[in-house]
Amino acid sequence: MKKLKITDKTQCKACLACVRACSEAFYKTFDQDLSCIQILAGANGEPKPTICVQCGKCAKACTHGAITQNAKGVYVIDQKLCVKCGDCVAACPLHVMVKTAEPEKVSKCIACGICGKACPMVILEIVEA
Repeated sequence: MKKLKITDKTQCKACLACVRACSEAFYKTFDQDLSCIQILAGANGEPKPTICVQCGKCAKACTHGAITQNAKGVYVIDQKLCVKCGDCVAACPLHVMVKTAEPEKVSKCIACGICGKACPMVILEIVEA
């Protein structure tokens, strides 16, 4: 199974380079709400990078069969089958799925590694789990 991994959360400096890379790659703009990686505030205010762990809860919530696990173990959305209802977004326990109104689209992490390449602290990597 291929997935994105955070190697050391304590090294995150909340520079948002990963967030920028994700939103620009898939939505052509820097917008934190359009990124599938989020930098939240931890209990003591420290940066807490949050990523998709490929748990599959989004796929279970999708009644249209639009989210399936590919051969590498990554849950992906078939945009042709997706009706943009947002059930998968609501089911995501980590709140790292994106639903936009214009253009209407639902997206999630596909373990592409763009965020890891952008991270100056080198704390994000694609691993086989």
